[in-house]
Formats: sequence, structure tokens, C-alpha cells
Amino acid sequence: MEPQKKLINSAERCVDEALCGLVRASGGLCLLKGHRVVLRSDLASLKGKVGLVSGGGSGHEPAHGGYIGAGMLSAAVAGGVFASPPPASILAAVLSLHQAGASGVLLIVKNYTGDRLNFGLAAEQARHRGVDVDMLIVAEDCAFDRPSKAGRRGLCGTVFIHKLAGALAEEGCSLDQIVSKMRDVLKGIGTLGVSLSPCSVPGCLPSFDLPPGAMELGLGIHGEPGIKRSKVTSADEVVKTMIDHMTNPDSQSHLPLKSGDSVVLCVNNLGALSCLEMAVVTRAAITCLENRKVVVARVMSGSFMTSLEMAGVSLTLMRADQEVLRLFDAKTSAPAWPNLSTACVSGRSHVAEAPVMSTRPQDDKHSQGPLSPVMRTVLDRICSTLLEKQEELNSLDRASGDGDCGNTHSQAARAVQDWLQGHVVPGCPGQLLLVLAGLVEEKMGGSSGALYSLFLTAAAGRLTEGRSGAAAWAAAVHAGTQAMRRYGGADPGDRTMLDALCPAAAELMKLTDAPPAGQMAVLHAAVQKAAAGAEATRHLTARAGRASYIAAERVTLPDPGAVAVAAILGVVVETLAEQNWVQDNVKLLNTHTYMLEKLKRLFLLLLLLLQCFFDFSFSFHWHLNFHFPVAFRYFIKFS
Repeated sequence: MEPQKKLINSAERCVDEALCGLVRASGGLCLLKGHRVVLRSDLASLKGKVGLVSGGGSGHEPAHGGYIGAGMLSAAVAGGVFASPPPASILAAVLSLHQAGASGVLLIVKNYTGDRLNFGLAAEQARHRGVDVDMLIVAEDCAFDRPSKAGRRGLCGTVFIHKLAGALAEEGCSLDQIVSKMRDVLKGIGTLGVSLSPCSVPGCLPSFDLPPGAMELGLGIHGEPGIKRSKVTSADEVVKTMIDHMTNPDSQSHLPLKSGDSVVLCVNNLGALSCLEMAVVTRAAITCLENRKVVVARVMSGSFMTSLEMAGVSLTLMRADQEVLRLFDAKTSAPAWPNLSTACVSGRSHVAEAPVMSTRPQDDKHSQGPLSPVMRTVLDRICSTLLEKQEELNSLDRASGDGDCGNTHSQAARAVQDWLQGHVVPGCPGQLLLVLAGLVEEKMGGSSGALYSLFLTAAAGRLTEGRSGAAAWAAAVHAGTQAMRRYGGADPGDRTMLDALCPAAAELMKLTDAPPAGQMAVLHAAVQKAAAGAEATRHLTARAGRASYIAAERVTLPDPGAVAVAAILGVVVETLAEQNWVQDNVKLLNTHTYMLEKLKRLFLLLLLLLQCFFDFSFSFHWHLNFHFPVAFRYFIKFS
């Protein structure tokens, strides 16, 4: 027995349940008791106007019930899946409109034998009951060069007729006027479909066989074979083939189309193409038509006349003058009609100018400073360590994620190495962190790239030209950590990199009050806290990240992000210790103090010399309170 592949309750009830779902979801629709007929719920508004009835087999949703409403159909009659509806139900729909006061009823029928017979029979029966009724056959298929006696099939172009005829009916046009106008419009409509897969009626096998990688050109909406089977090519090539075939003048069923013509384009999903594929095909169709100097006035892209789950698309073109566009743009309350733009597609500027943005931090010119050499050494060591740990981090990540943690960190490391080869390390630490933020955002990718970039960007604001001491670095790490928590949504204990970073950041805040001689001890303690936090993640239940979707008992290794953070901090502190960074800072501070004292002494000595000069030159005007012995005592005191 073939396993069930459709989300239905039963093949026998699926049509009735689908119709019920349609009307329950829309206040403007109702069901005709005892029939598979969907009606406008405001039938009284039809009084004195022409009512429109369409329909056919089910499986083409949203056709036809989705096109019922003011400005489109008045009723739709549904048959079984891919089966023509019975004449009794069609007649019931016609009589419902007639009894509501409709001045006449137009039956819009796709050119299939079953539909022609059943709708035709209902029309004759309605005439015997005094109803002014007419039938319009839609036959716009462009597939066959030499159509058989049965004629061209009715496809998605039927939806265009629903819309234009509905707009005329809403304006109060007579039945004869509507029929005459629509017959003229039909001469300028053409449709062609292509499919990459068959479809299957509920409870049945697929309608035809199509090998993988093959496509069928010109098939019908019930899965009828097309005119040509070929290998699937690019969307641009497929669309060009379709439009070339549709407009080939050697074909008896072609759509006459010349340079300068204006058209409405419908890109119709036959059921199973993704929205992404549909957008690609839509772009290809617009471009192909414009390359032929055809004006694309309107475009509708989506699911309008489907074939169950068929993975395919049909293109419908309708030549359009201003009157056709006016009717096409008229408002309708039909639930499946899209909210379309009334602007002409061709000739419209569809690309907006990008805002003026500053250059990337990694592209800016920077000047070196006293801290540049040690910061370059630290970066070199971090990059080397991350590259060495690539497979270790990947292995840890495979146990709880997608196994690429090492790869993403290595990408960031290589990006930094490449940058270092051609740039000087800026003397301002804040500028360096902004450079690193830009590099990891661009090259690292994924959530890790965003998190590291957040950290570095937030930290950079705490490190400026005048603030680069140990306390400023501690504040920067704290600010970066808080940014990661605020935007990432994770907290310590959630089994993420924060379990290593947060305890280290808290320890580093002790640098604010630590004496210079005790700063290295604080740094080493922070590294120990980070390593302990990373190791502890093996016992935590993941509440954030990909690992949160995996059963806790399967996650027994440390979090790779936390391990990476602990490794980075360890390398930083180890390198600083080797470079005597803290001691150098102390010496630098002592040097500054020593120089200030020397300047003070020189200033006082200069004051003393000036005073002596004044004493010698103006001794006969000795009225000064400050004299040599006093100045000498000040010099001795401050020296």
C-alpha cells in the first residue's frame, strides 16, 4: 500500500473539507447546502447586475473559490479532484444568482471536454427556466503548434477573465457587452507551463513519470503530458524557451507579440515551487520580455491556478491597453486576488541609492603608538592558537552543533593575519578593536561572527587615545560582555561562551582598584576563571544556541565557544607576561612622575635665577616680599 503523502483526512472527503475551510476563513463566502458550490454571502448586492459563475475540478486552488467577491466571481462550482462538476450543482449556482436578482449569468469555462459538456448542459437547463445565461470558453494554451479538434486548453489565463469580466459586471455592463469585450481580450492571452515533477490525485499514483533532472514543457494543469521533455537548465534559459515558444509565429496557437506591446504578466506556481524560485523566475520573465522591447505593465507572481503538488510554473501573458489595465486594477474583495501595484513595471527605477557610509574601519589609515608592538604580538599569538585548535573546536562542536566552530574561528584568524600583513596596528586600542570587529563581522560569519563583533564594538568605546590603562581594559571587557548578553539573549549557565567570558570579566574588574604591581595577578586569575567556566559547561544543560535543541544526555563535552574564549584570554595574558607589559606600564608611569618632578625643579630654579637678577638690578628699589633666601629655601624644599 502506498504510504500517505498528503495531509488530509481521507481522499473521499478532502474536497468538501477544503471548501468548508475556505468559507470558514472568509466572511464574504458561504456554501450552498447540498452542493459543492461557493457563493458570495452578499447575493443581494447582485440585483440588476450580471452574475459570474466559474469552476471545474478541484486541486487547482485557490481557483476557483478564491476568486469570489465583489468585482470578480459570484459563485464557483467544484468537482472532485481534476473532475468536472455535475450539471445539477452548476444549475443550482446559476439559479441562486438568478433568484437573487442578477440580470443575467455568465459561465466562464476552461476548454476541457467535461467542463464544456456539464456547464453547457446546465446553461441549457437554465435557459428553459427563463435565465439569461451565456458561456465563455477560455482556451489560451500555447503548447501545441497544431492543436487538435478539441482545441487549446484553458489554463491560468482564466483568472484574468475572472478579473476583467468581474470588473465590468460590477460597473453594471450587460451580459452581451461583457461577453463581447472578453472575447476580444481572449485573443491576446497566452499561457505555457513547465514542470519538474508530476502530481498525484489523493489516493492515486503520480499522474506521469518524470526522471530526476528532467522537465516537461507544455503540460496541462491535470498532469497531461506536454510537448517536449528535456534536461532542466537555468531559470533564465527555461523562461526564454517558454516565451520563445509562446510567441513563435510558426505555431497556430502562438500569442502575437511585437516590440512596443504592453502586457500583463502572470507567473503562476503550479504547486510546489519555493517562493525563492518563483522570485527568480519572475525576474527572468520580466527581463526576457524587456529585452524584446515589450512593456511589462503589471506583474502577478504566486499561486493562482495550481496542479496539486506539481513542482512547476506557468507563464501567462495578456496584451493590455489602457482599458484592460483599468479593469485589471479595479478593486475586488476576492480573498485570493493579490494586492497588486498599479504602477507600470517597465521603465520604473527599481534600485534605490544606498546611503553614504563611512569606510570600513579595517580600510582606514592608522598611526602607530607605544602599544602597537605588543598588540601586534598578542594578535599574532591569538591567530596561531585558533588555527592550531581548529580541529579540536570542530570536534567539540560536532557533539552539540553543526561541527564548524573551529572553521569559523580559523576564518577570523586568517582574516586578521591577512590584515596584519598590510597594515600598521593603530596606537589607539579602541581603533584596533573596531578594525577587528569589522573583520570578524565580514569574514567569520554566523552567530559567532556577530557575537564577537558585538563584543569588540561595545568594548572599543571604552578605549580611547587617553584611556588605555588596565582599568579601561577591564571596563571594555565588561561592556563587550554585557552587549553579548543583551543582544544574544544568553546568560551565564546557559552553556555558551559567556560561561567562560563572564567570570573572567568579573575578575578583570578588580583591575580598577589593583595597584600596578598586583595587576598581573588579576590577569592570571581571570584566565583561571575562564578556563574553569569553560570546563564546567560539560555539566550544564544548554539553554541557548544549537546545542539547546539536542537532548542533554548527548551533550557531555565542554562548549566549544567557551573553550575558544578561554584559549584567547590565556594567550593574551601569557603574551603580556612574556612582554613584561604590566611592568613596562609601571615603569612608564614612574618615568612620567620622574619627568614631572624634574620639570618642577627646573621651573623653581628658573624662578630663583630671575629673582637673583631682580635683586642685583633693582636693589635700590627693594620693595619685593619674595627675596633670595626665601627662593633658595623653596628650591631646597622641592628638590
